[in-house]
Amino acid sequence: MKSTERNFIRRLKRKKEDAVEYIVDAYLPVVKAVVYKVLGPLQKDADIEECISDVFLAVWENSEQFEGEAEDFKKWICMVAKYKAIDQYRRMEKRNNREQGMDDMYFISDSNAAGELLAKEEQEELLMAMSKLNEMDRDIFTMKYFLDMSNGEIAESLRVTKAAVDNRLYRGKKQLSALIKSEWEGECI
Repeated sequence: MKSTERNFIRRLKRKKEDAVEYIVDAYLPVVKAVVYKVLGPLQKDADIEECISDVFLAVWENSEQFEGEAEDFKKWICMVAKYKAIDQYRRMEKRNNREQGMDDMYFISDSNAAGELLAKEEQEELLMAMSKLNEMDRDIFTMKYFLDMSNGEIAESLRVTKAAVDNRLYRGKKQLSALIKSEWEGECI
C-alpha cells in the first residue's frame, strides 16, 4: 500500500517509510519557506538544508504526538519547522560567536538570566491562556504570532474570510487579556 492524502498520517504513525516520502513530496516547499524565513539571513545553505532534514526526522520520530486530521498536519509541521529553525539559528549564532573569539559572551549575567527566565515564564503564561481559547482561535493565534503568517495567509489556510480572521484576532486578544489579568489577580490574593 502506498501513502496518499487520506492515509499518510496513519501510515506515518505506523512508521511506514512511504509516508515520509509522501510528506517530503507534499510539504517540502512549506517547510523550506518556514526554515528560510528564520535562517535565510545567515546565508548558510548547508545549515539550512540540515535543518530541513532535521524537521522531517523530527516529524518521523514524533509522529505519535500528532493529533488531528490531514488539514491540521500542515500547521503542525510548520510549527515543528519553525522551532527547529530557531534552535538551529541559536546554534549557528553560538558557533559564529565562538569562531570570532567571543566565548566570553556566553557567561550570562544574573540580570540576563533573570530576563530570559521572565520571558520564558511570560511565553508559558500566554500558551496556557491560549489553551483556553476555542480551537479555531488557537490556530489563528498560533499562525499569526508563532508562524508569522499574514491575516490573508491565515484566512486562505483556514478557508475563512480575512475579516473573520481580523475579528477573531481582535476578540481573542481581549479574551487573552482578560484571562491573563484574572490569573494575575488570583495570584495577588
